[in-house]
Amino acid sequence: MNLYRGRLAPSPTGLLHLGHARTFWTAYERASAADGTLILRDEDLDPQRARADYAAAMLEDLRWLGIEWQEGPGLDGVPGGGPFGPYRQSERYALYRAAWEELRAGGWIYACTCSRRELAAVSAPHEEGGADEADDEPIYPGRCRPAAGAVAQANEPAGVNWRFRIPDGEAIEFEDSGVGARSYIAGRDFGDFVVWRRDDVPAYQLACVVDDAAMGITEVVRGADLLKSTARQILLYRALGLTPPHWHHCPLVRDAGGQRLAKRADALSLRALRERGLTPAEVRAMWQTAGSDLHD
Repeated sequence: MNLYRGRLAPSPTGLLHLGHARTFWTAYERASAADGTLILRDEDLDPQRARADYAAAMLEDLRWLGIEWQEGPGLDGVPGGGPFGPYRQSERYALYRAAWEELRAGGWIYACTCSRRELAAVSAPHEEGGADEADDEPIYPGRCRPAAGAVAQANEPAGVNWRFRIPDGEAIEFEDSGVGARSYIAGRDFGDFVVWRRDDVPAYQLACVVDDAAMGITEVVRGADLLKSTARQILLYRALGLTPPHWHHCPLVRDAGGQRLAKRADALSLRALRERGLTPAEVRAMWQTAGSDLHD
């Protein structure tokens, strides 16, 4: 039995673009080459930005491109679609809550009452972007950080941000099959990071780790804009007593002006390219010539 398990993990906060397509195609190819299982996960936790029409477009565009996955909770109702729908993070709250409780009991996280305005006045943001907002978190100055080992008394996560206390000065190292060996220094390259938001929504870092572990993912394929998030997530795996997967980060696709593609880049969305009459093969050929880069 082949034990390779990969995943596609888009968020329905906009239309998929050419950069997403290349990363997801890479994940599909690597799972297929390993004769493994590919899972689709709808990362729909953002209550302000996640939309049902984007989720439907995501499924349709992935299948149009030629990507298939082999596991899911059931029929998704997409016309002409296959039998497997996506796992949806919005339906997995109990898993994230259990992880929050474990981290709190272990003294790994603490409540942070700092407002965005307060943090903006004392923090220096990094240039690196992330999965919508994952990697551009500024280094936290430690205003609410308690003494080491302190266990928060709060029994509910809502109402404040919860931050993971990083091991200052430790080098977090990992081998990446896409970009090679990487090392990030906790406290220099990233600071205490949010794992639960004040609106009672688990943050990307925690939800991603919990789901990848629960789904038995053996390799994470994603964009190089999430390299620094890998260091954060390795710390969460360690705190939760979980084994990290292998990592493969893909180059970023850039537009004609050299800017990293974002979901607002409607001209290069799969939906727009389809409407222009391009075939899946022509779209796949586009990312062979598109500008790309790797970022730390």
